[in-house]
Amino acid sequence: MTSPDIRETSALTPRQQQILAIVQQVGFSTIETLAERFGVSAQTVRRDIIQLQASNYLQRFHGGAGLATGGFRSAYAQKLTVSPQVKQRIGTAVAGIVPAGASIFLDVGTTVEAVARALVGKPDLRIVTASVSVAQILCQHGVFDVAVTGGSTRGANGSLVGEAAVACIMGLRFDYAVLGFGGFDDDGAPMDFDLEKIAVRQAAISRAGMVLGVADSSKFDQTGTARIADPRAFGMIVTDAEPPARLCAAWQRTGIHWLVA
Repeated sequence: MTSPDIRETSALTPRQQQILAIVQQVGFSTIETLAERFGVSAQTVRRDIIQLQASNYLQRFHGGAGLATGGFRSAYAQKLTVSPQVKQRIGTAVAGIVPAGASIFLDVGTTVEAVARALVGKPDLRIVTASVSVAQILCQHGVFDVAVTGGSTRGANGSLVGEAAVACIMGLRFDYAVLGFGGFDDDGAPMDFDLEKIAVRQAAISRAGMVLGVADSSKFDQTGTARIADPRAFGMIVTDAEPPARLCAAWQRTGIHWLVA
């Protein structure tokens, strides 16, 4: 089975993109759950899944959809190829905010990985991460003074979750926490899909002086399973394009600043 051209994602409807994001995060979802989530019929969701499978993004199973295997592109490998220049711009913008000598928590995800690359060379940073991939990036570039939380690995990008990860974070303090996410709630609050990853992010928020959210503009029209935190917990959102009017209004009401890289 051939892999789809990554540009085909732009042809997916917003609902299909969200279905794909949900399954990538949790591994499998039933048609019934997705239908309830989007307020549509099971038949509508089934048609979406059929199209996603035809494009080699998901695999259809009895009663639902799961991660593609075999000849299908892995979710993480796919994300690595999406908008790398955009994520590089976001990373560079964050590196311009963080001063030398700061203590930083770096979250998981390809956008945060771009931040890690941009921080290489900034002197005297004290970095803690819940991402095996982020730690590897920094070490490959000669940054060896990196603390990695404990916990169990989740997903191909080596996200660390669980009680050990949360306990490690709660014993530390950060000048900055750099967090990724999957979408936004109606009031502009960042959301994501994996509850254990959200718990790690919530711990980092509680221990950080400044919380920087990073997300490319593809997240503007997406939501998630659960809120990461009240929007006021985020000091700034760094993205690559001006947010739509509804998000701008929501962020203005709650005092969130945003920076377009």
